[in-house]
Amino acid sequence: MKLTYIYHSGYAIEGDGFTIIIDYYKDSADNASEGIGHKQLLQKEGKLYILCTHSHHDHFVPEILEWRKQRNDIIYIFSKEILDNLKIKDEGIIYLDKLEIYKDDTLEIKAFGSTDIGGSFLIRTKDKTIFHAGDLNNWHWNEESTPQEIEEAETYYSSELNLLTNEVTDINLAMFPVDPRLGKDYMKGAEQFVSIIKTDIFAPMHFDEAYKEIAAFEKIAQKYDCKSICWKHRGESINF
Repeated sequence: MKLTYIYHSGYAIEGDGFTIIIDYYKDSADNASEGIGHKQLLQKEGKLYILCTHSHHDHFVPEILEWRKQRNDIIYIFSKEILDNLKIKDEGIIYLDKLEIYKDDTLEIKAFGSTDIGGSFLIRTKDKTIFHAGDLNNWHWNEESTPQEIEEAETYYSSELNLLTNEVTDINLAMFPVDPRLGKDYMKGAEQFVSIIKTDIFAPMHFDEAYKEIAAFEKIAQKYDCKSICWKHRGESINF
């Protein structure tokens, strides 16, 4: 299978006869028509799934619904939060609430929670288990937060991780936030994730183009027998 970093939290997964695009926000090129999404993925044969974990502007753009004008076979799977907040009532969209499942003969997607709005997705294909965290993370700024706020963030995050570990203990690929804006502990949530859930490959996200900062997670991941990808540019791909 092939994983491509599009931008921010946007990723594409290409498998045998299918493509999944998750949390598309901007394409891999400033001129979107030259980006991998428009130039390659929308044109590729096979099933095309468009997933969106929540309605934040850096995870969802209405443009993705216009892609149906180019091909009418797209399978849209969104967090129910998008329906609730943006009121997008569309019979062509499958909405998943927390712990709800979509399944067809190619893949299974189960929605899990988040420590922000919306949710996260656990994706099972014929031979891979994949997780996209959306905005699930240990979101707190230790340098600015009160002890009570830090404790609340830790408790909230732990409860969501525990729910996920009740379902799965091993993941082939996890796409997860490593956001330098959090300050000195910006990798904490990611380390907690890979320490609890055995993860083969870790793909940082929610970092825009802070490539040096995400590369720092590689040494931490190695402690847990996990390979963390050190992306160097938008549109970069790996096989896994």
